[in-house]
Amino acid sequence: MSATLLLGGAGLVQAATLDNVRQQDQVRCGVNAAQPGFSALDDQDSYRGLDTDVCRAIAAAVLGDAEKVRFVPLDSVERFTALQSGEVDVLSRTTTWTSARDTTLGINFTGVSYYDGQAFMVASDLGVASATELDGAAVCTQSGTTSELNLSDYFRVNGIDYDPVVFDSPEQSIAGFEAGRCDVLSSDASQLYAQRMQLADPDSALILPEIISKEPLGPAVRQGDDQWFNIVKWSLFAMLNAEEYGITRENVDEMLDSDDPDIARLLGRDGNFGEGMGLTADWAYQIVRQVGNYGEMFGRNVGAGSDFNIARGLNALWTEGGLQYAPPVR
Repeated sequence: MSATLLLGGAGLVQAATLDNVRQQDQVRCGVNAAQPGFSALDDQDSYRGLDTDVCRAIAAAVLGDAEKVRFVPLDSVERFTALQSGEVDVLSRTTTWTSARDTTLGINFTGVSYYDGQAFMVASDLGVASATELDGAAVCTQSGTTSELNLSDYFRVNGIDYDPVVFDSPEQSIAGFEAGRCDVLSSDASQLYAQRMQLADPDSALILPEIISKEPLGPAVRQGDDQWFNIVKWSLFAMLNAEEYGITRENVDEMLDSDDPDIARLLGRDGNFGEGMGLTADWAYQIVRQVGNYGEMFGRNVGAGSDFNIARGLNALWTEGGLQYAPPVR
């Protein structure tokens, strides 16, 4: 009986996420504490990165103010519990969408904000050019992530022996790598780019070309609240559609007068497509005006406008040969 009541109570709480967000006048967003490019504190002690901008887009859509976000730093172990318990309203923390996570944790992934894959970083003086040359290597990785299973699968399939060295956090794993506790550091390629920049001498390490897994990263919400699920999902879709239509932070006001029906619908000038989510007609306009389109978000955080200069690759729009694709607003 008590379990039923608890589940019923949780369902009632979950179904009121939008009301709770408006009452608290902020979106509580679970993020990585220190992954430059995705979520890290800047010189003004504000969280910046691709994952944090996803949260700002949600706040712009719901509250009309992209800065009404309370960022909650979470490690890889506690992140799911924080979402399940209601400590955060959305998890946007370089989290891989997998079947087990999507079906057994009581959470729903809302889309893919970054297509990634696991890779290897080695010391430059090791003289290794391919992951197939890592037989017998000590490999640093992080607990509570998909990396451990991916490593086991890769080395077993390729008939290569390795010695796993597992740490609890990215900070510990990069420190272990730099201290020589392992020959190789393995994680999502996006994280390796960030960790390489943190080395005293970034040129002392190189990232090998092999990508050994599919790591679709994206925001997640609790199950049981379809309205909030739709809001988070369509906040990302709005940024993708805006890029496809050529709408930017700089020209969004001019685009309000566009004769293109797709643009008019997206920006709320033709119909109210926010109404079904409990939002105002200009929900997508607020996202683009305050945060930008997907390409702008990608570029300033991890792309050509950042220190990482990561190519769009799979994260290019479908019209440019990539995988990023959003359903239409209509």
